[in-house]
Amino acid sequence: MSKISTAEPLSPYSSATAKANIETHTLSVLVDNEPGVLARVVGMFAGRGYNIESLTVAEVDHAAHTSRVTIVTSGTPEVIEQIEAQLGRLVPVHRVVNWTTTKPGIEREMALVKVVGTGEKRVEALRLSDAFRARVIDTTHTSFVFEITGAPDKIDAFVDLMRPLGLVDVSRTGVAAISRGPESM
Repeated sequence: MSKISTAEPLSPYSSATAKANIETHTLSVLVDNEPGVLARVVGMFAGRGYNIESLTVAEVDHAAHTSRVTIVTSGTPEVIEQIEAQLGRLVPVHRVVNWTTTKPGIEREMALVKVVGTGEKRVEALRLSDAFRARVIDTTHTSFVFEITGAPDKIDAFVDLMRPLGLVDVSRTGVAAISRGPESM
């Protein structure tokens, strides 16, 4: 006779120890630019229960037909190591680089932030946008659309400050990452 367990299934995130050790990592994956590659990369994450917090994809070398997939994910150090190894085993993958641990990298993201308001809230939104070096790219009598570029933490802070001022919409590109210095991926 088998027992039916009512406990939650085990995952890398289940234990208190695992939760305490969760880290966020930025991975760049150089892949062949061909149909189905992104589905295979995303499928690997979905099939193993890993979360993707940000995903950006673009062709980086037209002649070589390669694209860079930049993924922000989180997990314990062991889970991150598994993700890197499993990505490296996918057939269309040429290289996997963890910008968080292996090389010092630069991470940037762009966001469009729409704020609706009048009077003092409108003035405050403009003042904050200036402090964050966000550009006004659209304006009406009652709304602004700001464009802001920077590290994800900077964008998070800007969005949080805009919430009480009338934030109504946010569109983010996801993280783009590159190494510092003369080295390439």
